[in-house]
Amino acid sequence: MSSKKKQAELREEQDWERIGSAVVESERFIEKYQKQLLIGIGVVVVVVCAFLAYNHFIVGPKTTEAQVAMFKGEQYFRAGQDSLAVYGDKNGYLGFESIADEYGSTKPGKLAKLYAGICYANMGNYEKGLEYLKGYSGDDKIISQLVNGSIGDCLDNLGKSDEAVSYYIKGAKGVDNVSQSPILYKKAGLIYRSQGNYDKVIEIFTIIKDQYMNSPAAMEADKYIDEAMIMKGQK
Repeated sequence: MSSKKKQAELREEQDWERIGSAVVESERFIEKYQKQLLIGIGVVVVVVCAFLAYNHFIVGPKTTEAQVAMFKGEQYFRAGQDSLAVYGDKNGYLGFESIADEYGSTKPGKLAKLYAGICYANMGNYEKGLEYLKGYSGDDKIISQLVNGSIGDCLDNLGKSDEAVSYYIKGAKGVDNVSQSPILYKKAGLIYRSQGNYDKVIEIFTIIKDQYMNSPAAMEADKYIDEAMIMKGQK
């Protein structure tokens, strides 16, 4: 037999010995810690079962309840009846504020915070609007970015224009579509215009013009850009 073949057979024999040793060690480990392993597995099973039961028996029904409670509020909201939408109608409908408090852990409950924030902003209570809008958390990218726009509106109305601009731009970049982005960028651009920051006016309206050319805001972008160029020359 050649030396190479002998070496190959020797390596194979050694490999099998190592595998055998590993199996024996594993068996010893399991025998030694069998009780702890079974307890660990039992804990995992209990946790998983508890999670599934919680979702099935608690979260599921509460989500359904919240969806039912939201229905009337959304009707009031669409009709522009913000006070009834947020406070309730004393005729069975709780109001977005109460729904958010009672069902805040559910998706409809989180959405109630958003509705409540917008309603308060519409009623001129911008501090309360900010409280609810900043308390909203959702996994929908578009809605989350539009919330930034609503926060910007509240801040602007509270005289916090610099903060408002950052939320408008963040929302515009995040949503990135021809429907909402130009509107949010324009709000930021108009704040810069009121501040006399004409470089930023040119920058913002150029973004609108170049990136969202089919939007209504793009059609008037040149007006603001030309005005800013003239005002810069007069400084």
